[in-house]
Amino acid sequence: MSGAGSGAGSMALHFIHPGPIAQTSGGTIYDRRVIDALRRAGWRVDLHELPGRFPLPDAATSNAAAALLAALPDGGLAVIDGLALPALDAALPQHAGRLAFAGLVHHPTTDETGLSAEESAWLFAVERRLFALLRRLIVPSPAMARRLGDFAVPAGRIRIAAPGVEPAQRAAGSAGGPVRLLCVASLTPRKGHADLLEALSSCAGLDWRLTCAGPSDGPGDGDGMARRLEETAARHGMGSRVRLAGPQYGAALESLYAEADIFVLASRYEGYGMVFAEAMARGLPIVASGAGAVADTVPDAAGIVVPAGDRGALAAALRRMIGDPAYRRGKAEGAWQAGRSLPRWSDTAKAFALALSEIAESHDE
Repeated sequence: MSGAGSGAGSMALHFIHPGPIAQTSGGTIYDRRVIDALRRAGWRVDLHELPGRFPLPDAATSNAAAALLAALPDGGLAVIDGLALPALDAALPQHAGRLAFAGLVHHPTTDETGLSAEESAWLFAVERRLFALLRRLIVPSPAMARRLGDFAVPAGRIRIAAPGVEPAQRAAGSAGGPVRLLCVASLTPRKGHADLLEALSSCAGLDWRLTCAGPSDGPGDGDGMARRLEETAARHGMGSRVRLAGPQYGAALESLYAEADIFVLASRYEGYGMVFAEAMARGLPIVASGAGAVADTVPDAAGIVVPAGDRGALAAALRRMIGDPAYRRGKAEGAWQAGRSLPRWSDTAKAFALALSEIAESHDE
């Protein structure tokens, strides 16, 4: 097979996803987009939503993963979302001879925040072991391709399929009044909401409002984080300036983008950062923290990227972007131009399908 659709319909692709794919996160949006595009291109994609705990599986999760692989037909081609890989620690080696596996690694699970040293070390060992059994590892960015080198993955087995964007209207902005800041991210420690609020506390003399749009990080945890963020905002006298809007979709999310003046995200770690691309596609200047993938995604012309966790640098970047309209307009133009050159989802699907076709060809030989 070759190309996005040539010969694709002659075999099924099994896509193994950790939990419901309807969840709202950059990873699940990517997965849904790729599956839809592959189906349109002629691939037969069977979606398997693996129940359980991720990335640290319990016995029930591992048993469900083992049963799923055992039920796949000989000679099948399976893509595993990397968040599900640790659940396959025991099962995947047993089936690597009769099935062809690819991994979709948004970022290694060992890099998740909130893990103990022992948990992180266990995940690293599992991923290093299982990565060696995957015919291809598909990643969203050059930064993730470089990161896989730490797991002894040969560069020849890594393929990059950067997330796409769709054409969007340029944000009109607030048109006077407070400068409107928008953050789109799940309420999870890795996304750095606490860092953002602490940095904004030094911008009290400027006129701004912040809207945070994004779901909670699971039952209880995200709700607890929301309360902590509200307490932080109140402690700094910013309660009336900060709105935690919860998950936003469709027209409601588009409205938030349209009225925003600046996109902000103080993430500690990103495999790519799809929301940065979405912001640039709308011409929003960016203030961000992070390294690697974030710096690769956001060019200097489009905004300011500071080191992850550096609240002082983040505060200085926010003060400049909020307080200097001319500077902000220049970065907005840079973001708009950068957004126009970003790949589309059709490009993502082509890169993904090419990697799968390479596996299928080698598996048939």
